[in-house]
Amino acid sequence: MLSRTADSLFWVARYTERADFIARTLEATVRLTALPHAYLGERNEWESAVDSAGDLTLFRSLYSQANEDTVRDFLAFSPVNPSSIRSCLEVARENARSVRTALTSEMWDALNSAWLELKSFDTAMSSQDFSRFLDWVKRVALTFDGSAYRTMLRNDAFWFTRLGNALERADNTARILDVKCHLLLPETDGIGGSLDYFQWTTILREVSALTAYHWVYRQSIKPMLVADLLILNRQMPRSLANCYEILVRHLDLIADAYGRRGPSQRIAATQRARLSGATIEDVFASGVPTFIGEFINDNNRLGTAIGEQYLS
Repeated sequence: MLSRTADSLFWVARYTERADFIARTLEATVRLTALPHAYLGERNEWESAVDSAGDLTLFRSLYSQANEDTVRDFLAFSPVNPSSIRSCLEVARENARSVRTALTSEMWDALNSAWLELKSFDTAMSSQDFSRFLDWVKRVALTFDGSAYRTMLRNDAFWFTRLGNALERADNTARILDVKCHLLLPETDGIGGSLDYFQWTTILREVSALTAYHWVYRQSIKPMLVADLLILNRQMPRSLANCYEILVRHLDLIADAYGRRGPSQRIAATQRARLSGATIEDVFASGVPTFIGEFINDNNRLGTAIGEQYLS
């Protein structure tokens, strides 16, 4: 496969997954801001949403304050923000068009139809219409991902889409946890404080894991167990551990097919071993912010290694 084809497939999957993440982040923020003010403390939940998307510096250069209107515009519709839902769907569609023959018709239709329909949405929509818009974005991502699973040959084209999807998903879950540790709790409270139930429940909803949590732990929401589910539980599709199981498996398939291993296989295997050998007590003992910060850096390093090894 040509490196530019692999690159486009990789980024199609990444940007589609990112659009889904931004929609979930906005949906969670809407839920949090609907809570009584006493539960929220003095935090600005809208600014936290921008920070979880990794775009706070750019946002502050464009807007004077973070509120519902400015954050909705920036994260959902802004053409200036490369991680807005609009930008993600546009770039995903452009990458898909450049490798049209490497995709199935169902995958192309999912992205092309979504881009055309996106233009029909009014950016000044009501709160109720905005919630429906976010549901639509999640359906687009689900349709694209489902199409890939159900229609693609299990070859290198499929493997590169899985790499993009898993790498982006790991980054997104880590950023949600990172913002929880740094921003979602007031300075006078710690992990496990009185606000945790509402915040952690919202985070579980954000990654479609609330039902899974109760299936696995069968008890009330506890910070350490939520962190365990999202970091170390390999049965949870959006956990860091599960994402690295996917990354290692598909990097190994690519290495076997191409007859050569390299830095990306080594970095992914090392990260998987770290996650497999850890306990949630170890994570909390070392400090969740430290653990997550190191993970995000290592995940970015893997993305760079994949790019240098296969995509350039």
